[in-house]
Amino acid sequence: MLVWRLSAKQYWKFDGAGAKAVGGRWNSPGYAVVYTSASASLATLEFLAHVTRMRRVRDLVLTSAELPDDMRIERIGFSDLPAGWREFPSPEYLQKIGDEWITRRASAVLAVPSAVIPQENNYLLNPNHPDFKRVRPNRPVPFPLDPRLT
Repeated sequence: MLVWRLSAKQYWKFDGAGAKAVGGRWNSPGYAVVYTSASASLATLEFLAHVTRMRRVRDLVLTSAELPDDMRIERIGFSDLPAGWREFPSPEYLQKIGDEWITRRASAVLAVPSAVIPQENNYLLNPNHPDFKRVRPNRPVPFPLDPRLT
């Protein structure tokens, strides 16, 4: 399975450092996790949801990564979550769910619904799980964003 990540060129690495520094919807600061999406288009929407219109978007790269077919994936469906899980800023209980998954280390991948498009999945990758070394990031490729989206 391929997963996708759109990022500024300097942050393309699959190491979870950015999420560890600032936290995210599914992790608190201090917990490393790599956020990826099921498709390049969902990765683009997720990126745009976090960028303010006033900030110029430059030097973007799109990076895919291959997950082995036999890799265990834990799943959380949007029907498993309480009302309000899509709010912004995100509810603290989502970070607790992600932090617990990271700490438990039962799987290297957690499928979660996208807050942007709940019918599609984002995939969280735990760089501290032993199976993470089986994730194969591909070379990042330049991704010029359509100017109508900036």
